Amino acid sequence: MAKNPTCAEADLPQQIRVSVGSAIVLGLLEGKLDAEPTTAYLMTYKAGKCTANCGFCPQARSSRSKAELLSRVSWLAFPTSSVLKRIGDSAEHGKIRRVCIQALNYPDVFTHLAALVKAIKQHTKVPVSVSCQPLNSENTRCLAEAGAERIGIAIDAATEKLFNEIKGASANGPYTWENQFKQLRAALEIFGKGRVSTHLIIGLGETENAAVSLIQRCVDMGVSPALFAFTPVRGTTLETKPQPLIESYRRIQLARYLIVNGHARSEDMRFDGSGCLTDYSVEKETLTWIVETGNPFLTSGCPNCNRPFYNEKPSGPIYNYPRNIRREEISEIKQQLSLKTSF
Repeated sequence: MAKNPTCAEADLPQQIRVSVGSAIVLGLLEGKLDAEPTTAYLMTYKAGKCTANCGFCPQARSSRSKAELLSRVSWLAFPTSSVLKRIGDSAEHGKIRRVCIQALNYPDVFTHLAALVKAIKQHTKVPVSVSCQPLNSENTRCLAEAGAERIGIAIDAATEKLFNEIKGASANGPYTWENQFKQLRAALEIFGKGRVSTHLIIGLGETENAAVSLIQRCVDMGVSPALFAFTPVRGTTLETKPQPLIESYRRIQLARYLIVNGHARSEDMRFDGSGCLTDYSVEKETLTWIVETGNPFLTSGCPNCNRPFYNEKPSGPIYNYPRNIRREEISEIKQQLSLKTSF
């Protein structure tokens, strides 16, 4: 395969950020966890903030948030060599089953990502995902050539208008709705269906109808949509915006699960005048059985991604469960969904 010109050899970055939970699992920190991450979550390190300006993100160019934050999680900097060794050891002992690298935007980020992916693959056989914003398809090809197994390209907002306001031109950001989908289509050509994902943040001002319609569009493309609950972080543009209602989030979670698993399509679902889901177009017995498995309400994303407490405090309310859901929690979820059928 010809060498991609954007994949020029780069020195491995000397430092990399690691989420606190991952750092504990890897043995870089001491501490107790309510739920251990099954993926090692890393983030590219740079002095200063991202060149993008997403309204919800602590790493945004204009954000006043602490530099170590992404969502509500702290990401601490460690020597890359130490992190690589711990990843190899932890994977060998079955403590982690995937590595996911979150990427900030800055001029050398894709050469750094390629170097990191190559180095990780030299230390472990576990698959590597990269969550990034490739403004062109050559950057995506660079990651595939380096050995990344999956790529995530976040859309975040459910409509073009919200996208533009929160991370596009109106937010003084570099992204456009059209190019985001162009890059997702290019990633599908490079990585293949089932190996490209996107993120959708619920609670930015979308209706449930808009969110569910976007989920269906992604699934029809061959892109796997993962759900996040909006989390206000001090210092960001959206710091005063509240989290979504848990009842609304549950309805969208269930709709996503039904669509992803082929049980229903968005156009067959029913919504009220405010865009709220009222009917999933699935038999009640089937719907109740699916709810009682708990699966729709687990963290969605790459295989073996549980992302503990990224959107919530351990005390709750828990939007995305990072572990098996308890029976009493299923009962609470059914009440949130207004499903009264007993076990």
